[in-house]
Amino acid sequence: MAVMESSSDQSDVIGTAAREQLKSFVQRIERLEEEKQSLAADLKEVYAEAKSTGFDTKVLRKVISLRKMDRNDRAELEALLDLYLGAIGDI
Repeated sequence: MAVMESSSDQSDVIGTAAREQLKSFVQRIERLEEEKQSLAADLKEVYAEAKSTGFDTKVLRKVISLRKMDRNDRAELEALLDLYLGAIGDI
């Protein structure tokens, strides 16, 4: 029959310094996850506000995505997109 180790036995496996460091990492990650959820809610609110004033949020998201790109990468992407669409006859 397997014997369960007590929590004090398990905590002895990890040294005190490592245990505190691990606890700190977990707390920091949890705090950042909460901030991420808050930021996501804020973004959703801004997109809803933009939509309520008549802006197309799909296009707005694409604009944001393109602005994140390097100018040269964006130009290359647009050239390839034109090439591919031309190749299949959609332009």
